[in-house]
Amino acid sequence: MKPVDMAAADINAEYLGVPRLSLMENAGRAVAEEIGNAVDGGRVAIFCGSGGNGGDGFVAARHLLNMGFDVEVQLLSHPERIGSEEALVNWKVLGAMQPHPGGFRVEVVRDSSEINPPDADVVVDAILGTGVRGSLREPSRSAIEIINRSDAFRVSVDIPSGLNPETGAVDDIAVSADLTVTFHRMKDGLKVADPAVTGEIVVRDIGIPPAAEIFMGPGDLMRIPSRSPGSHKGENGRVLIIGGSRQYSGAPAIAAKAALRAGADIVMVAAPESAARAIRSLSPDIIVRELDGSYIGMESLDEILELAEKSDSVLMGCGAGRETSTARTFLRVIGDLHEMEKPLILDADALRLMDYSDVSEYRELTVTPHMAEFRSFFKLKSMIFDDFRERVSAFQSVSSRIMGTVLLKGRIDMIFQGDRSRLNKTGCPGMTVGGTGDALAGLTAGLRSLGLSSFDSASLAAFINGMAGELAMERYGNGFTASDMLDMIPPVMDMGFYGF
Repeated sequence: MKPVDMAAADINAEYLGVPRLSLMENAGRAVAEEIGNAVDGGRVAIFCGSGGNGGDGFVAARHLLNMGFDVEVQLLSHPERIGSEEALVNWKVLGAMQPHPGGFRVEVVRDSSEINPPDADVVVDAILGTGVRGSLREPSRSAIEIINRSDAFRVSVDIPSGLNPETGAVDDIAVSADLTVTFHRMKDGLKVADPAVTGEIVVRDIGIPPAAEIFMGPGDLMRIPSRSPGSHKGENGRVLIIGGSRQYSGAPAIAAKAALRAGADIVMVAAPESAARAIRSLSPDIIVRELDGSYIGMESLDEILELAEKSDSVLMGCGAGRETSTARTFLRVIGDLHEMEKPLILDADALRLMDYSDVSEYRELTVTPHMAEFRSFFKLKSMIFDDFRERVSAFQSVSSRIMGTVLLKGRIDMIFQGDRSRLNKTGCPGMTVGGTGDALAGLTAGLRSLGLSSFDSASLAAFINGMAGELAMERYGNGFTASDMLDMIPPVMDMGFYGF
C-alpha cells in the first residue's frame, strides 16, 4: 500500500462516517496491545512527533498506563505545532492527566539538547509517519540516534522513522526497530525494507471500512499532484481534443473547459472549420485549430499527429460524428499514438466508430462509455443482473478485454483496469442533461495530462464530475446545464469543501 492510498482511505473513512479520532484511538490501542504481548510490564519511553504518528503515540501512552506500565512521553515539538486535530485532542488528554500520582510523565522537547535518553524497557518511535518526506530535521534526527543506542526493546509506529514508506530506502538514518506495528495494510516500503530496520512487522486493523477504498471519496483528491512554485506555462498539462463536426460544436468546447478546470495549463481543440469558429466564439481560454472540411478526415492526419505529439494527453470523439472518413482517421491516429505511448481518452462517437479489438493492447488508453456505448464497443447483446456484485464482476470481466481503463458511466460509475476496480456514487438525476459526459471526458483528459495514471484520472474525474453535478443541482435545481457544472469543478476539487 502506498502512503497516498493510506491517506486517502483515512479521509474517505471519515467521509463515510468513521471519525479519524476513532481510527487514531484504535491505532494507539493496537500499539499498546502489541507491546503488552511482547514484554511483561516495565517502563516505556515514547518519542512523539507533531503529526498523526505522534497522536498514535499519545493514545498508546494512555493505554499502556492503564495496562500497568510506567510511561514517559517526549514530544519532539512545540505543542502549538501539532499539525493534526486528532493528535491535538489526544495531546490535551495527556495534559489533563497531569500531574499524575503514578509512573507517568510528559515532557516537551524544543531542541536536541533537551532530549532525555530513555531509561526504559521499551522505547516507542512515534516520530514520523508515512506522510513525511525530505531530510530529517532536529530534534527528530537526534531522537532517532538516541533510540538506536538504547538497549531497550524498540517499537516503531506504522513505519520506522527515517525509512522511505514507498521505496523502503534509508537516505540518512532510520530507527532500527525490533517490532513495527503498521495499520490497515502492509506499506510498500515495509515489503522491501531491510529487516534489520523494520524488525518483526505486525499489521493491525484499525477500523477503516472496505468501502473507503472501494468507493471514491474526497481523500482521493490527494492523488492530484501539486504545482511547483517555479513552473512555467504549459508545464502543468497540455491537452489536445480532437472532435466537433458540422452538426456539433458544443461537445468539444465543454470538454475543453472541463480540462482547464481540472488544472491543465493549455487545452487545444482540433476541429473542422465549421465547428472551430463556433468553439472559438464560446471561450477565449481555448486554443482552436481549424481542420479542413465539415468532418475530421484523412486530409488532417498529419496536422493532428503533429499536435498530439506535443500534448500530454489526447481526447478523441466529442461531437465528431460517425462519418466513414472520421472512423478511418481515428484508427490511424490511434495506431500512431499507441506507438508514442501517448495517454488517450476515447469518448462518445469514437466509441461507436470502432470496437475493443482495435485498441485491446493500448495500455495508456481510457474509454468513457455509458451503457449503450459499452455494449457497442465490446460487442455485447444484453447484460441484465439482479445482483449488484454479479453485475460489477461481469462488467469487470468484459472490461479486461482491453489493457486500458474503462470508466462505465451510470447511476453508480464503475472504473476498471485489469483486476483493479473503483466505484463512484456522486451525481444526481439532473445530470441527464446533455454535455455532462463531455465534461467528464474533459476532466479525465485534464487530470491525465497532470501525470495521473489512466485508472486514477478516470476514477477522480467520475467523483469530481458527480460532485459538480450535485452542487449545480443545489444551486439551480434540475434545470442546470453542463456549463453550470463547469463552474462547480474548482470548489469540489478543494479538500476544504469537504471539511478536510
